[in-house]
Amino acid sequence: MSTVPSRIRRKSPTDRAAEIGQAAREIALSDGLYGITLRAVAARIGVTGSLVSHYQPNMDLLVSETFGEIVATEIGEVAAEIDAADSATGAMQALIDTLLGPKRSNVTVVWLDAWSLGRRNKALAAEVGRQMDAWQAFLVGLINDGCARGEFRVADVATVAWQLLGIIDGLNSHATVRYGDARTQRGLVRTIAEHELGLAAGALDAR
Repeated sequence: MSTVPSRIRRKSPTDRAAEIGQAAREIALSDGLYGITLRAVAARIGVTGSLVSHYQPNMDLLVSETFGEIVATEIGEVAAEIDAADSATGAMQALIDTLLGPKRSNVTVVWLDAWSLGRRNKALAAEVGRQMDAWQAFLVGLINDGCARGEFRVADVATVAWQLLGIIDGLNSHATVRYGDARTQRGLVRTIAEHELGLAAGALDAR
């Protein structure tokens, strides 16, 4: 039986780089950022480790880029989910529900790995900072919209955004080691958010 010459199976540098990036994202979402190794990426796409290192000689950079792409995608997905809300209050409720839901637990693991690995990976540490700022800016935009609509009353929007993100991140982190269930804490986050946003008690309750 004849075999296909290897030269026919070759991919362009652009296609190969994209394939490596996709493999890294799949590994991160299934096994966390710690799972992104030269051997794991090579095995995922069925090539040798030397080929992967040829196209991506810096694994720290690959981990950093993978983290950034995953988080940017998450922000886009969350934005699309809350866009259907007919009010800023409804959008905030949807935000709390989705970020404290099980659907995003794999991204929570990616965040936890990034905070840990970032201690020794400078590129990743810088990307973590950029993505944290992106999330804070996203929430600032949501709160400002609520203030403009007359729904929220907030004196320091930036601080409230950080406070809410910190609470959500903390509860999700606990849930990854099975210390409680973030979903059962939604009521707590809603109560805190109502207070900080100047909403009436129960305004963010599930409907």
